[in-house]
Amino acid sequence: MTVDTTILHDPLFWLLGIPAVVLLGLGKGGFIGFSTLAMPLVAMAVPPVQAAAILLPLMIAQDAVGVWAFRRSWDRHVMVVMLPGAVLGILLGYVFAASLPEAWILLALGLISILFGGQRLWVERGGTPAPARVLPDSVGFLCATASGLTSQIAHAGAPPYQLWVFPQKLPRDVLVGTTAIFFALMNWIKVPAYVALGQFTPVNLLASAALLPIATLATFAGVRLVRRIDPERFYVMVYGLTMLVGVKLSWDAVSRLAG
Repeated sequence: MTVDTTILHDPLFWLLGIPAVVLLGLGKGGFIGFSTLAMPLVAMAVPPVQAAAILLPLMIAQDAVGVWAFRRSWDRHVMVVMLPGAVLGILLGYVFAASLPEAWILLALGLISILFGGQRLWVERGGTPAPARVLPDSVGFLCATASGLTSQIAHAGAPPYQLWVFPQKLPRDVLVGTTAIFFALMNWIKVPAYVALGQFTPVNLLASAALLPIATLATFAGVRLVRRIDPERFYVMVYGLTMLVGVKLSWDAVSRLAG
């Protein structure tokens, strides 16, 4: 794919890129779900593969802020179960990058997110307590594999991860910290694949560098804001965001299939 070298002078890229990295920063700072909205925004201005390459260095920098802020709050069991699956998923995404039906994958993710978020909101409204570790570890491994695969393809690894982790109702800070560490490690694992695909071009890296200050400030803002939210309201908000992400992913998938 030919890299569009005009993006640094394209007002549309900045018009969409700036709010995208703000959402990305808020998501990395603890508002889980916001991050997935960033990729579709940037992909409206540049090709999806290029958008992913521009966002990856920003995500790595933002991960450092989130990991540092919540470094003492994370769940070891989640990491042990999910990290091997994530590595497998990233490898599959790299090996089969040219043949995987991206639109259908995004559509499946979108529908799962809508159904999952809606079901969890129904549980919360009904006052039914969610039992810890509803699904076995083997399902967690499969969810992690799906997360790594979709993260490698479109930085959309959150829905499969949430499917297994959220029903465990981890304490707010533990959930945020575990999520930050998991995706930080996963993003570093993705770097060799993007290097091999030749996506870290000078133009893409310059675009990342220009957006970095905004991305970093947004992450610090997310860390400060999330700690002021009541834990119960936090989960309700996150489930609502999960449904919103699902709608966006489904819309993007249908648009690609129709095009």
